[in-house]
Amino acid sequence: MISVLARLTGAAIILFARFITAVRAIWDGIEPVPRQRIYFANHASNGDTILIWTVLPPAIRTRTRPVAAADYWLQSPLRRFIGQDVLNTVLIDRRPDARNHDPMALILEAVDDGASLIIFPEGQRNATDAPLLPFKSGLYNISAARPQVDLVPVWIENLNSVMPKGKIIPIPLLCTVTFGAPIRAEPDEPREAFLTRAQEAVLALAPRPAEDQQ
Repeated sequence: MISVLARLTGAAIILFARFITAVRAIWDGIEPVPRQRIYFANHASNGDTILIWTVLPPAIRTRTRPVAAADYWLQSPLRRFIGQDVLNTVLIDRRPDARNHDPMALILEAVDDGASLIIFPEGQRNATDAPLLPFKSGLYNISAARPQVDLVPVWIENLNSVMPKGKIIPIPLLCTVTFGAPIRAEPDEPREAFLTRAQEAVLALAPRPAEDQQ
């Protein structure tokens, strides 16, 4: 019963996300084929996971698991259901002193089971004016441990405000999710050099300001 309900809920989430955001995928230098990958993206909204999950083709979506904070997805029975049963999230406890598991071990276990992953290397939502926060080392650790898996940079672009000032009824939040050419950690590549390269791969997918296109 749970699996049927989870599938119906997932379909409803996809329809709602498409209706509200008119989200579309842009595959730039990579094809949407059902191959194991790790999608790493910028993170500015709690809806980022849903947007990436929504635009993935069904054959890819069913084998793709977000990596996300347990404290967020376990806050309520509804979130728990969506996080665990609908999205099949790899839940990570962000409290080092309280957790009883190794987050990297859980992530690598999911990779070894054949899952693709969605991760946000900034580690938290970016509420600053900077395009990206510094990447945490987890992305490097994953690639170093499983170098055969492609890492795919992703840029999520919000084109309009969902609730402009002075408006009562939300308007569609037009969004794009751009997938770029995959990268991997090179043998003996220093961690900081790789993380800088990974950040640059994500930033390269961001739309350029209008004045830079002239």
